[in-house]
Amino acid sequence: MKKVLVTGGDGWIGSFAIPSLLAKGYDVHVVSRKNKSVQQVLWHTADLLDQRVIDDLMRTIQPEYLLHFAWETAPGQCWTSLNNYRWVQSSLELLRTFALYGGKRVVMAGSCAEYDWHHGYLSEEASPLSYATPYAASKNAMRQLLISFSESADISYAWGRLFFVYGPGEHPARLVASVIRSLLAGQEARCTDGYQARDYMHVADVGDAFSALLDSGVRGTVNIASGQSVRVRDLVSAIAEKVGKRELVRFGAIPFPAHEPLWMAAATERLNHEASWRPWYDLDAGLNQTIAWWEEHLGGGK
Repeated sequence: MKKVLVTGGDGWIGSFAIPSLLAKGYDVHVVSRKNKSVQQVLWHTADLLDQRVIDDLMRTIQPEYLLHFAWETAPGQCWTSLNNYRWVQSSLELLRTFALYGGKRVVMAGSCAEYDWHHGYLSEEASPLSYATPYAASKNAMRQLLISFSESADISYAWGRLFFVYGPGEHPARLVASVIRSLLAGQEARCTDGYQARDYMHVADVGDAFSALLDSGVRGTVNIASGQSVRVRDLVSAIAEKVGKRELVRFGAIPFPAHEPLWMAAATERLNHEASWRPWYDLDAGLNQTIAWWEEHLGGGK
């Protein structure tokens, strides 16, 4: 049985990758700051920003595979937090000890923030990169370090560059969750004018895509996206129509960031053809499932 260590496995995306890894027959080990009990998963409690614990962790587990999600992710904070640079240091130590104790393949989670969005159509090989924020700069730096180290240590690697995500368990401050929660509560959903187009993918598909990338052997940078951009205005309107509260949507109540382009799209040829993966959810089915999840959880007082 193939042994994999998942960092950030208690996080939003990591928790959706675990069922897919189990279905593929992996022996799944998870490390996080919190101790949990999950069936068929062996849990390890550690703070990966404390580099002193990483060697002990890797020596104990000795995984063949590493799926690294742990990073600074809090909405409104992750773009500018100086902890991004600490995550570069810890991720490099994680990578070093992974190779030291016999690791064979690593996949790390990147971000579309690494791109210069003004290029529009964002492809892994051709699109210009951005270093405008600590988040973008640190992710780009870690990707370069991953490439250099993995080639020197002769281990297989891939970098999954994540785009926009929605689905059950989303942070309440993020767009889809915020709109659904507001409308279900009978409150106004305040949005930008919504003319910007972005690539949204259901979180279960994102978790499964990372699992497929790990299992595929594909090397290099791979966009993790649906390949279908949608206007935010159309996305929000679809939610409002499903909830039956179109009159509560307030387009233009929030200014659109002047530095952001109106259109961006992800190239997904590598994900679709080389990793042989495509999304399970289309936007309609994904929104239906997400709204149902929030109805259940808000109705239960959670």
